[in-house]
Amino acid sequence: MESTTRQTAILGFGNPVRADDGVGIYVIEQLQHRLGTRDDLSLFDMWTSAFEVLFKIRGHERIILVDAVINTDEPVGTLYKVPAAELEAQIEDDPLVFLHGLKWNQALSYARKMLGADYPEDIEVYLVSIESTRFNVGMSEAAIAAGDRLVDIILGDLNS
Repeated sequence: MESTTRQTAILGFGNPVRADDGVGIYVIEQLQHRLGTRDDLSLFDMWTSAFEVLFKIRGHERIILVDAVINTDEPVGTLYKVPAAELEAQIEDDPLVFLHGLKWNQALSYARKMLGADYPEDIEVYLVSIESTRFNVGMSEAAIAAGDRLVDIILGDLNS
């Protein structure tokens, strides 16, 4: 009997030495702690390596991205769930687009072009509102609380 379980990849982005910007990494760490290893799930601590998205999403039918967003005029810890299609950047056929300067929304656009029919259509983006990306090891209580809420949301979603 063939399995109907979809392969899901969850990618957390951010920089844990840039204050609340590390919330995506925090979510991945919490999920790893609570879920352990599952055959239907890949958890990726992406830091700021958005270009790797192109290679890590191959073979997954569902992708969940977690990142911080700044300058939303909302309180720190406000959660957003946005379809990736609304956030994909235009592909820049520009020789000055460098791999290390690529943002994940641009990387998704390149992935769509490179993977063609293998590009997963079920991509969700969770964003956590933050105030600053100043140099600081550790996150605010509001960002940690938002990360914990997001972990619970993702766990509920995975278990439904």
